[in-house]
Amino acid sequence: MVKDPKTVAIIGIGNLGKQIAEWSAAHGYDVNIFDINSEGLIKFFDDISKKLKIGGANGEIRQFNSISGAVKDADLVIEAVPEKLELKKQVFKDIDKHAPSHAIIATNSSSIPVSRIENSVKRKDKLLNLHFYKLPDFPMADIARGTKTSEDTFNMGKNWLESIDVTPLVLKKECLGFVFNRVWRAIKKECLKIWDGGYADLEEVDKAWKVFTKMEIGPFELMDIIGLDVVNDIEMMYYKESGNPDDKPPQILKDKVNKGELGVKTGKGFYNYDAH
Repeated sequence: MVKDPKTVAIIGIGNLGKQIAEWSAAHGYDVNIFDINSEGLIKFFDDISKKLKIGGANGEIRQFNSISGAVKDADLVIEAVPEKLELKKQVFKDIDKHAPSHAIIATNSSSIPVSRIENSVKRKDKLLNLHFYKLPDFPMADIARGTKTSEDTFNMGKNWLESIDVTPLVLKKECLGFVFNRVWRAIKKECLKIWDGGYADLEEVDKAWKVFTKMEIGPFELMDIIGLDVVNDIEMMYYKESGNPDDKPPQILKDKVNKGELGVKTGKGFYNYDAH
């Protein structure tokens, strides 16, 4: 039986993990958090606890020093670790071992269908893709089933998204990249080609995009916000899937990642940012 969630566990407190945790607590859910980076976890916990108290949120955020502790009383567990399939499989296995039998496990992966992870767990009927976009700017999330996901599990996931004011983007069947990211991927890929080929400076690409769409940021600025390491990991996922050399991320993107120029979070990516 699938229970409506009261406690949500977030495993992996990167940018999106933090946003999901804060958003869920602000909408009244108790949230358990864990990350392998204990210093980053403690800092986020201290910052967010003060913020939620000031905002009068009904939900509580609790930090844990292990996956087993974070998921032991969770009704819904969302994995938000880096975009590496083998890592996600191991995390799912650990969650499955320690979470209550009724708990649903979801991946926040931006590109990997949960069916590729499901063989690492026993509860194959209680698995979902719940891929969030940047909160609070884009309150929407892809939702998709695995091959054994029950209708009750899917409906609970959809209802939970609506309960936190996030629009569900329903996948009728699995596909790499889901809904919006398939569209975004085509845009991102062509922008990188223009830059890598020396056809135009990236500033010109962003300028054209902003004039045409009336948006405040361009594709390269958005990639800096996402993180160039994340962008590169996702592009590598598409490349491994297709085997098409045209899908391989450009070397100059890899060079930025290798130099630690990951975007806003490191103070430099395609653009320079004030680190303070």
